[in-house]
Amino acid sequence: MKPKSPREIRKRRFPRTDYFFHSDMGGWRGYWSTPGDEGESAQRRFYDFTREFLLESERERAKEMFVFALVVLAAAWPVGYMVVTVVKLLLKGHPLD
Repeated sequence: MKPKSPREIRKRRFPRTDYFFHSDMGGWRGYWSTPGDEGESAQRRFYDFTREFLLESERERAKEMFVFALVVLAAAWPVGYMVVTVVKLLLKGHPLD
């Protein structure tokens, strides 16, 4: 490899890019699956896996929300009971000694 001159090193700041690269589908000999195809493609299997994963995560999220609601109700019950007790005490008219 020929060493570069200092002038050439200072001049070039960015890496070289191949501006003549051309990508097209002209030479592609792939396989397009039809809707009634018996053999499942990798893309279809991935789609099915993703759909099953999202359904399962939705079920898990519903279970977690139910448990969260129970925890919130258990935490709010004493506060509600305290409010009812204070209101009953104030309605009796007794001074707070």
